[in-house]
Amino acid sequence: MTPLQRIAMGLVVVVLDTVGGYDLLPDPLGWLLVLWGVAALPGTERGAPRAAAVVAGLVSVAGYPPAVHDRVADAEPALRWALDLPDLVFVLVLARGLHRLARPTDPRTAGRMRGIATASAALAVAPVLLFAGGADELLPWATLAVQLLWLWLVWNLFAAHAQNWVSPGADPSVRPGSGPETR
Repeated sequence: MTPLQRIAMGLVVVVLDTVGGYDLLPDPLGWLLVLWGVAALPGTERGAPRAAAVVAGLVSVAGYPPAVHDRVADAEPALRWALDLPDLVFVLVLARGLHRLARPTDPRTAGRMRGIATASAALAVAPVLLFAGGADELLPWATLAVQLLWLWLVWNLFAAHAQNWVSPGADPSVRPGSGPETR
């Protein structure tokens, strides 16, 4: 399993919601998979995603017990946003790091990662603007946008998992299919 596959599978576990009030796939397990994948990324781009994943994982541990999860689900939207913020920060720093890794050899993936980073930054501040503007009726649309962002990120992680720029020892200046093995 490649680093991006580990991260993507961990995020699938994180994103899957509870059924009947009980989380059969605990988010902390998803964050452990994410950390396993981040640990295998090239050294220059794993520090910030690792820190963000640890924070998001710790927040998910605190919110895992069903009693806590139920209270948070019924809480003020601002509190729910604050508890979801570490997840969006993780998306932002991971996408920025992958953008930098992909840029020299894979401009399409780099562009998609830049788009994901931009969208996550916008969605991280959107609830604040909606709360301040009294436009609470738009919060469900922001929530839908966050879910679509998760889907977009996971799809892109699976799509890019086999690229040579993802491997820790790979030379990012070498394009796939450009070596002597293709002749």
